[in-house]
Amino acid sequence: MRRIDALVLLGTAATSVLASEPAGPRGVGPEFIKFYQSKDTFTCISNPSITISSSQINDDYCDCPDGSDEPGTSACTSLSPLSPPQPIVGAPNTTLALPGFYCENKGHLPSYIPFTYVNDGVCDYERCCDGSDEWNGVGGTKCEDKCKDIGKEWRRLDDIRQKAAKKAEKKRDELVASAAGMRKGVEDSIAKLEKEIKEKEVKADELKKKYEEVEKREKGKVVKSSGKGSKVTILAGLAKDRIEELRSAVMALIEKRDDLKKRVTELETILATFKEERNPNFNDEGVKRAVKAWEDYAAKKASEGQEDESAQERDIEAISQPDTAENGGIVWSQYETDEESDVDALYKFEEYLPAPVREWVHSKIQALRVVLIENGILADTSANSGSESLLVKKAREDYQEVADEISTKAHEVGEKQRDLEKDYGTADIFRALKGSCVSKDTGEYIYELCWLEKTTQKPKKGGGNTGMGNFARIDTMEVDEEVGADGKGLGKGERVVLRYENGQHCWNGPNRQTAVVLACAEKDEIWKVQELEKCSYRMDVGTPAACGPLEARKEEVKKDEL
Repeated sequence: MRRIDALVLLGTAATSVLASEPAGPRGVGPEFIKFYQSKDTFTCISNPSITISSSQINDDYCDCPDGSDEPGTSACTSLSPLSPPQPIVGAPNTTLALPGFYCENKGHLPSYIPFTYVNDGVCDYERCCDGSDEWNGVGGTKCEDKCKDIGKEWRRLDDIRQKAAKKAEKKRDELVASAAGMRKGVEDSIAKLEKEIKEKEVKADELKKKYEEVEKREKGKVVKSSGKGSKVTILAGLAKDRIEELRSAVMALIEKRDDLKKRVTELETILATFKEERNPNFNDEGVKRAVKAWEDYAAKKASEGQEDESAQERDIEAISQPDTAENGGIVWSQYETDEESDVDALYKFEEYLPAPVREWVHSKIQALRVVLIENGILADTSANSGSESLLVKKAREDYQEVADEISTKAHEVGEKQRDLEKDYGTADIFRALKGSCVSKDTGEYIYELCWLEKTTQKPKKGGGNTGMGNFARIDTMEVDEEVGADGKGLGKGERVVLRYENGQHCWNGPNRQTAVVLACAEKDEIWKVQELEKCSYRMDVGTPAACGPLEARKEEVKKDEL
């Protein structure tokens, strides 16, 4: 089938015009009849200064620079849109005034075909089903009128196409509704999170104030040891605790030593038995060396003698016992008294005051201490103590927990807001498809498209998958292609393109990329995969997501198919 780039289809409006207008010269469309009404003369359409005799119309000679005097012949093919216009010497205009030879095609749809097809000896039934383009019978060619049968078949297929288009449109509406619901879900989630953040912020402010108050109150306290009484008493308490820790460590080492001694005894018994029970007549160098090593070890042990360990054991036993006066240990109770001197008691003046006054004085002293610490006059002993009080720790942890929750929820809100700002196509339609995949088996490979995620080439005979690109953006492009009899194809016009870039690196080439070109279809389906350039692919894909308003789609189908 020859490609007809200059084809212009006429609808029912053109048919009605033809019925109301008088018949004109062969090849003239209904919208141009008005220029051919005169019986005697004809004025060139694009060159009104040139007038010729009506008898020169369709005389197979190009008299008008715009070819308008030859609507039914191929005399002016040099001006055909299928090839660059050829200049005519002395002519002010070299552009065709007419779109082509008009085929009325009764019983089907009227159309124009290029003038080069007129009387070329070929029946162009796909465009001129009434055979009127071969009126001269070149080479004995006779084209019968097949418009009745062709029109009937076209209407049957068009009915199928329209039903499919309606189903596709319905599915598109479902996708749009689903995408709207998903977007609403994200918006509701953001609103809920923002409400929770505000509530948490109020709670965080309260906990922060509480934490600061506790920290300030604890900072104002005079740091004291957990012991009671004088410095000697405090030191005694600390020493006692340390000795108990060391005693526990010694006991653990004794247990480990006893276990190792037991293992050594078992190994010595095994080696001694091996020496006694071996066959001396069995000439094995490895066995001889092992026995000799054991004999050397036993001789060395015997020469050194068995050290008397009883005294050492008694010492260890004594260390492991708790301290008492009977076993000569430290009597800690003598040092843990809470005695204090009269001078110490004298300086505890707060205890001589009434309770209300004592509390007031104590709070003022604490406040004064905090001021002095904050101004660098006193050292902050609480910070140098290496630990914080349980009250401060608990207040800090409570505040930090809520602050962390706020940070997590704020990050989640940011992610969802960025998602709302992403381009998901018209009516957010690709939001409903994101993450779902469609594949095509081409024999050697399986190609997979995951909407708004990635494209992949999977070999069927083993080997790793090849990444053909990761989703980058939504784009558009103009296409001008035929649609197959099965309705699959991009057709003509602007199409949505999904760009997948930065795929797996191509050997001695760029990173792989894929242009996924979409057309309206009843279901998601990969129609064709091509490698246009090295590691640069194109996928033709049908999907309801590419369908537009139904009426516009009907008109588009007619233009594409005819």
